[in-house]
Amino acid sequence: MLGTGSALVTRCYNTCFVLHGADGARMLVDAGGGNGILTQLERAGIACNAIHNLFVTHAHTDHLLGCVWMIRMALQFRFPLHVWSHHKVVRLLTLVCRDILPSGEVEGMGSLVVMHELKDGDRFEVGGMQLQCFDIHSAKELQYGFVALMPDGQRLCCLGDEPFSEQCRTYADGADWLMCEAFCLHEDRECFQPYEKHHSTALDAARLAEKLGVRNLILYHTEDKTLETRKERYTAEAQTAYGGRVFVPDDLERIVL
Repeated sequence: MLGTGSALVTRCYNTCFVLHGADGARMLVDAGGGNGILTQLERAGIACNAIHNLFVTHAHTDHLLGCVWMIRMALQFRFPLHVWSHHKVVRLLTLVCRDILPSGEVEGMGSLVVMHELKDGDRFEVGGMQLQCFDIHSAKELQYGFVALMPDGQRLCCLGDEPFSEQCRTYADGADWLMCEAFCLHEDRECFQPYEKHHSTALDAARLAEKLGVRNLILYHTEDKTLETRKERYTAEAQTAYGGRVFVPDDLERIVL
């Protein structure tokens, strides 16, 4: 987990993570809101040129803008990068990169940096991971989650950063791992107002995980005002409604699937 925070955090990085597949293959999922992605990769001991696949969930600043820096690194240091997302992300990243990156580097757009426009339900493969994207039916912004069949047969489902839609149930039902946003604790909802921001609480995510019958729950995309107690308190709240394993990772924490 390179970052675990929501959009306006200052004490941790915006939510993004790297999935490690077979033979050293890695897929970066989102990139946060700026060149802090380069710092987080360095701190995690992952070289930028080891990332050849980037999945972008949606076009909000805290997920998209770090992708510009990843693309610039690929263009400048001449390593291949495949970007996977829906039409809006592909259009915006292409437009922004062609307009603001150095002209000598932009020539690599389309050859070094390849944009793959995905439709709802499309499948693709990265390092032995079989992935399928899906529209999460966001109320705010077109957003894709994904389900990944890992090389060892485990199924991981990433729901994006908004409340669950029943239209996505077929992807998440019975997953080995569920990645779910939890903007704050349910007991702190009056303070952080998750529902007004179209987000969920740790208790909401736990109830969902229990209903879906998943084995492991990863909570992310949180507020950053309670970092000192976040792991303990979010875990405790989730465990009141969910019987599986709960993970509330810190930035740079590794989760072994």
